[in-house]
Amino acid sequence: MRLNLHIPILVFLLANTAPSDANLLARSSESLIRAANRVHRRAAKRSAGLAKDLRRAFSGMLFEQELAASNPQRVYCVSGTSLTNSNGTSGDGSNGTSVSSVSSSPSGSASASSSGTAKHSSTASSPAPSGSSGSSGSSTPASPWKLFKSYQGETFFDGWDFWNFDDPTHGTVQFLDRDTANSSNLIEINSDGHAIMRVETTGQVSGNRKSIRITTTATYTGALVLLDAVHVPTGCGTWPAFWSNGPNWPAGGEIDIVEGVNDYANNQATIHTSHGCTIPSSSSSALKISGNVVGGTNCAAAETGNAGCGMTATQSNTYGVGFNNNGGGVYAMQWVDSGISVWFFPRNSIPSDITSGAPLPDGWGTPMAHWPATGCDPTKFFSDHSAIFDTTLCGDWAGNVWNDAGAAGQEQSCAQRTGVATCADFVKNHGSAFADAYWEINYVKIYQ
Repeated sequence: MRLNLHIPILVFLLANTAPSDANLLARSSESLIRAANRVHRRAAKRSAGLAKDLRRAFSGMLFEQELAASNPQRVYCVSGTSLTNSNGTSGDGSNGTSVSSVSSSPSGSASASSSGTAKHSSTASSPAPSGSSGSSGSSTPASPWKLFKSYQGETFFDGWDFWNFDDPTHGTVQFLDRDTANSSNLIEINSDGHAIMRVETTGQVSGNRKSIRITTTATYTGALVLLDAVHVPTGCGTWPAFWSNGPNWPAGGEIDIVEGVNDYANNQATIHTSHGCTIPSSSSSALKISGNVVGGTNCAAAETGNAGCGMTATQSNTYGVGFNNNGGGVYAMQWVDSGISVWFFPRNSIPSDITSGAPLPDGWGTPMAHWPATGCDPTKFFSDHSAIFDTTLCGDWAGNVWNDAGAAGQEQSCAQRTGVATCADFVKNHGSAFADAYWEINYVKIYQ
């Protein structure tokens, strides 16, 4: 019977109902049924309100428990190289542009710019001890660097301008435009997907020997630049470099990442600037570098005969024959508010964060070269750089040290080794000697 169904509920609720409701029990059976229905509806309404209040009271606690269960890792705050990311202008050139990938920068400091400028919200921390993993405990830190430009594979040469003007360093060289370089077989993408840039090997040439010089159409201010090279040009008469510079040289600064001449075995990294840039010491330990300072502490090009502040590596696998025999490796240049640094990693020692595309320079250990901001503020002396590859022949460096010996790898002078009195004469008449004067590049990646 319907009344029986409501009696248990009615008995329970009578204690909480008003006296007027309880008096309804004295009425007839039909009235009692109507009263029970009315009380039931009232109780259901109150119960619903109570449930709603309970949900409100406990919702915050439940949300925190759900969040903790779904994200057990601790939040990792990146310190050190915190740069602001930018969209960057690709600078559409005649050869096209490579695809850029842009994301916001770490620490909430992103402020996009169309100029490829990375504005630094903080300075980089000191290099971690050699062998540091760059991680804390079992967590994996996020990289503060976001990919700005990548040059690799079949499209490697897209996004570069081919320089076909006279050599500014007075070399015995003729740089070619892209079409002529292609038809002359001086550039290609090989079967491994690597970019090749050669020097002409014709036996004798009446004028200058053909070679390649390319410059990125994109520019950047502040960056992490990675070069993975399998082979670099080497041999008497050669002067290859991977470097960058800004407008109105030397006002915009120059950063030489890979550079050497002739048969040298150790890489030299150098900066060239306008007046006022210095390094605080010529001591490797004071600068916390693995390389050696050469030249001096004044980096101003006009005051040092264009020598700038150079630092040479101490390992023979950083350049030339030793580099090539080891399958090359990765060079990294970091340009942040606290200074400019260069690292080299041989093929079998490339950090996993580089190969995974999430570079963490704070874990790379002692750099080969470092120019601290204390005497040379990067925000003042460097801006709007383009990356450059070139292989000059002879010129102001290789030609001027043709008769010199004593540098690592150059135990004999090139004049003694070749039996030729001048660099220019050797370059014009010994084409087969330049078979190893080529770049083989896996990739160039620019992060901001």
